[in-house]
Amino acid sequence: MSRVLERRRQLLSLMRQVTLEQGSFGIAEIAVRLDLPRSTVQDWVKRLVAEGCVAAQTDSRGRYGARFVAISAMPRSTCRRVFTTIDGDEVAVFHKCLSSACAGFCAHHHRAAGGVLEAVERDGNLLRETGRLGRRPLEIGLAPKAAVGVEGLRREGNLVVQELRSIGGPAYSLTEMIGHADGVLEVRLEQAGSLVRAEVVTRALTHLLIGIDDTDAAGGGATFALALALLQHLARLNGVQPIGHRVVMLDPSIEGRTAGNACSYLELAVEPEALPRVEEHAVRFVGDEAFSPEWGVAIRRGFRIPPALRAFSNRARSGSVTHEEANAVADATAARLVGGRGRIGALAAIGAAGVPIEVQLDPAVPL
Repeated sequence: MSRVLERRRQLLSLMRQVTLEQGSFGIAEIAVRLDLPRSTVQDWVKRLVAEGCVAAQTDSRGRYGARFVAISAMPRSTCRRVFTTIDGDEVAVFHKCLSSACAGFCAHHHRAAGGVLEAVERDGNLLRETGRLGRRPLEIGLAPKAAVGVEGLRREGNLVVQELRSIGGPAYSLTEMIGHADGVLEVRLEQAGSLVRAEVVTRALTHLLIGIDDTDAAGGGATFALALALLQHLARLNGVQPIGHRVVMLDPSIEGRTAGNACSYLELAVEPEALPRVEEHAVRFVGDEAFSPEWGVAIRRGFRIPPALRAFSNRARSGSVTHEEANAVADATAARLVGGRGRIGALAAIGAAGVPIEVQLDPAVPL
């Protein structure tokens, strides 16, 4: 179902774009731009005409094909991506919005509503929320009450179900928009007057942390730049939803540091069956692209950071730690280390996951 929705969104978006640029579109030009068979595009045009999203402008005449117009340039949905990762009894919900204002609106109201959410964080257009499996009833209404909130989180096999209540604009989002977001498999709706209760179904993905360090050398390179390139590379793999990239500062006075002694980590949401392939791609990419032979990679599944790993990261931010310490902590916290000296910084990077950016960038502040 999600692949069908994604194809629909891709086609309709291009049809709207061409309509705005040229006044109309033909089946052949859409097929060429998306590298699809004309018959496939023709079937989609028929479907979208039936839905009222596309209208015929001219009929086919001789060697000239029929022309169509996409009726509305209004975004079908402000919800771009919605996906979830799960770690034990905790769930992380990610919502990528078209607008930072929309992400900020939901963040404000979700915090005010309470419910099962324990933390709400907005980073630009990305809304990140964490909560525990369970249900906590909440009251939704017009101001000063919250307009939308997450009442429950539950797991159904390899799926996560979010239970939301809303009114007004957020209700419109749940009934008309969120179902078109990448990652949403199904939206189950109940309406009672102006109030809407929705169950949003997504896959239970695995949260993957990848730390890297010591990839630069006197001849060039920068760990943060390689990390960003790695994120772009992994985001193109099937079964991967990119979350983001963070920079973590370690002890700036440590002997043997490169430049300012910053390391990086990536966060990804990955389908469980794709994990081995994604992890091997990450190691191979860093090994191929690093300027330094001392590059290191640390990989760990889950977003909850064990106390031993957090403590190791704090030690690396305030002084010297050894390879033996890094290996012992990695073994105790189910982290995988690959490479040379950079393994220490890579492990310290993922040990800093989940804290504010301002703290990650100031090694004088404990995590």
